[in-house]
Amino acid sequence: MPPPGGRHGVCCLKLGRRIGNYVEKHQLGTVASNDTGFITERNPDTVRGPDLSYWSRARLPQVPEGYIDIPPDLAVEIISPHDHYSRIQQKVRHYLNCGVRLVWVVDPEDRSITVYRSRQQATILEETDTLLGEDVLSGFSYPLAELFS
Repeated sequence: MPPPGGRHGVCCLKLGRRIGNYVEKHQLGTVASNDTGFITERNPDTVRGPDLSYWSRARLPQVPEGYIDIPPDLAVEIISPHDHYSRIQQKVRHYLNCGVRLVWVVDPEDRSITVYRSRQQATILEETDTLLGEDVLSGFSYPLAELFS
């Protein structure tokens, strides 16, 4: 696939910086970007790499050199112009099925974020809403108007 483009990159950096700063300030764990791979299945191995990922310190006390064996607590996908809805939904289902606790799908064009807690529970946030870390990143909040400005 071709590189995603400017809006995707800016959105990814802004959200990643905000999550990373929060996690670092509160010494909560590890945040990764750039499709850092984690193993979702064995024999045969399946590896996924969200745009942004967060692991609590309790679940990932030390970052390995290779792929991470533990699914992240939070996986973030930022939709690019070349993404297809069905492909994004497939990723979301895969993340949730392998144990990711919270998935955010960010749509920079629509200026919205869909928050998935399970396959049955999703919430669409608009630009006037605030994104919350819920019990995964307790205390984290980010007004979407700032993200999409």
